[in-house]
Amino acid sequence: MTTPIPSAERLEAFRQDLDQIRDETMAKVGQEDANYIRKVVRVHRFLDLGGRLIMVAGFYHWIAFVIGAVMLGIAKILDNMEIGHNVMHGGYDFMNDPHLNGTSYEWDNVCDGQSWRRTHNFEHHTYTNIIGKDRDFGYDLLRLSDDTPWRVRFKNQFFWYLGLTFFFQWGVAYHELIGERVFFGKKKVERDAGISKKQLAKDFFSKIRKSVFRDYVFYPAVVGIVLGWPMFVGILLANIGANLIRNIWTSTVIFCGHFTGDVHTFSEEDCKNETRGQWYYRQILGSSNFEGSKVLHIMTGHLSRQVEHHLFPDMPSYRYNEVSLKVREVCRKHNIPYNTGSMWSQYKTVLERIFKYSRPTQEEKAAYKQANA
Repeated sequence: MTTPIPSAERLEAFRQDLDQIRDETMAKVGQEDANYIRKVVRVHRFLDLGGRLIMVAGFYHWIAFVIGAVMLGIAKILDNMEIGHNVMHGGYDFMNDPHLNGTSYEWDNVCDGQSWRRTHNFEHHTYTNIIGKDRDFGYDLLRLSDDTPWRVRFKNQFFWYLGLTFFFQWGVAYHELIGERVFFGKKKVERDAGISKKQLAKDFFSKIRKSVFRDYVFYPAVVGIVLGWPMFVGILLANIGANLIRNIWTSTVIFCGHFTGDVHTFSEEDCKNETRGQWYYRQILGSSNFEGSKVLHIMTGHLSRQVEHHLFPDMPSYRYNEVSLKVREVCRKHNIPYNTGSMWSQYKTVLERIFKYSRPTQEEKAAYKQANA
């Protein structure tokens, strides 16, 4: 169900208040933010290297594989969420650090960074929750609104969701590639992406080869050659475990920020000639936050503040917690809903939404029976 838009006067006042928050916050961005992200990078490198080294101690006891996998999994989470995602949005371009540049950063993920920048940064953040424009709403796999006609395949979409959760980086890689267009012959892709299908596919498979070779061939083989075949298997399984940890956590965080029970959808007609105030309004109603400790916010890449990230996608993530208090007050002032809660309560509504829209409405059920009578 789509959402009506408030009056132009109300939205303009809303825009002015949010613009003021953005301007005041961005004026403070500087050394403090640079110090923060460099500290996170150091922690990530320590966990990445430390986890891989500890795995080698699995030669003496299997628990080392578990500890190493957990450390590596956390490193991958930090790299994908607090570092890669925010860096690729341009949040730290002010540092002029070539290693943290939004246009060239490449993360530890099978999803090609350039594909991500072309689609996610533009498509999702411009057309958030506009049905037919934002492919991230359900990832072209799940029915999460009655705006999408029911099909038989949605009946078991909870299992599709589980598969996406366990293999999230792979699903995102295919999705951000615009895979259904590249591999199924839709000509529109070259105009949309500004690059040929051949080059898109080349980048896609090149990134996959590099990631698979590093985690599933190179590191296990190096240890296996020195310490024996059983160590190859142990390192391989530990690396698979680390990627599963990252995939499950990342998927859960993303779904809690985008697909909770109170998230709204919009039609293309609603958003014609959209003003900045209307765009802000859509970002807030199309997003969800969840509350928690400082460590939780860091581990989510501050996407626990998805509302603020959708409002100000190129703002350093370090600032989202302080901004969230001001945004919440502005929403209260203008009587606009602000969707937040505990992580568990938000995730519960995600699961409810997945189950709810896996079932057809009475009208859809009757139409299906009639068509197949």
